[in-house]
Order: sequence, then structure tokens, then C-alpha cells
Amino acid sequence: MVSKTALITGGARGIGFGIAEAMLKAGYQVTVTGLTEAEVAAVPQMSGLHAVRLDVTRGDEVAMLLSGISRLDALVNCAGMILRGGAEYDIAQFQKVIDVNLTGTMRLCVAARQALAATGTGAIVNTASMLSYFGGPLTPAYAASKGAIVQLTKSLAVAWAGEGIRVNAIAPGWIETGLTEGVRADEARAAAIFWRARR
Repeated sequence: MVSKTALITGGARGIGFGIAEAMLKAGYQVTVTGLTEAEVAAVPQMSGLHAVRLDVTRGDEVAMLLSGISRLDALVNCAGMILRGGAEYDIAQFQKVIDVNLTGTMRLCVAARQALAATGTGAIVNTASMLSYFGGPLTPAYAASKGAIVQLTKSLAVAWAGEGIRVNAIAPGWIETGLTEGVRADEARAAAIFWRARR
């Protein structure tokens, strides 16, 4: 029996790594990516788990990674989890967040399409956010990118259904990861987020 395989971008830590652990338990061979060599080196050694470095804003790196994967059953886009706080009003920072969170997701989806279609049951899971549905005054780029992920997911689901590729998104809530550590340390901001999440 051929083992199913999964690629999880941003899977070296946080939510992505949690997904990797679940997929390993489900019997998948899993490749996770991290942005830096340090992130990759910090990934625990586990049977069936492979970690590699990848910058999702680099088309050449994405193409090289996918060219080395002979079978792909699932792609989980979790690398788009950056935000820059108030700095996102700077256009260069805004563009960087969009390039990672939104364009990086599309870049991986397009690159993985052929391999996913070849299985006949390929699946893509994109990572949206609570901020896909309400605004973030300090994170206009993050909120915009995550709102766009929802629409991108719907579009790809319709476009690729005939190829046997399912495309869905998850919108994680208030998860304790390194990404939210700074906000969680700010009691006033954390309280406001908890209040909104409960509504």
C-alpha cells in the first residue's frame, strides 16, 4: 500500500506543526517547511517527518521543492502567518505581508496542482483567520490577506473540482502560538479579542 504524503508549509512550528503531528498519526508521510535553517533544525525528529527550508515568496524555491516530490496527496498552506502590527501601514510592509500570506499560498497551490490531480483525491487546506471576517486596526495587510484567502479558496475549489482536487480553508481562533505571544502579553488587547471572539 502506497503511503499518503502531505506538504505543510510553515509546518516547522505553531499551528502547522500541530497539523503535521495529526497527519503523522493518520498515517501520512509529512514534509514540513520553515523559513530559516534554525526553524528547520528545531523540528523534532519523528518517524515519517521530513523538514526543509522554504521561502514561499521565492518561485524558484517552490518549484525546486515540488520537483522533488513524486506523490502529493495533501497540501496545507500554513506559512502565511505573518503580521507586522502598526507597521503594515507602510506600503513595503503591506506588500511583504500580502506576498507571504496570499501570494505565497497561491504560488504553492499552482505549483502543487499537477501532483495533487494525479492522485485523483488531492486536497488543499489554506489557512484563513478570525481576521478574514472582521477588521484589524493595527493589521490591515494581515486582515486583507486573510480575507482574500477565503475568496481564493472558494475560487480554486470551483476551478479544480473537476480534477479531483478539494480546496478548503480553516480559520483558527485565538491559538497560543509564537505569532500571538506579543498580543497575549498585552492584557487590554487580549481582553478585547476574547470579547469579540465570544460574540
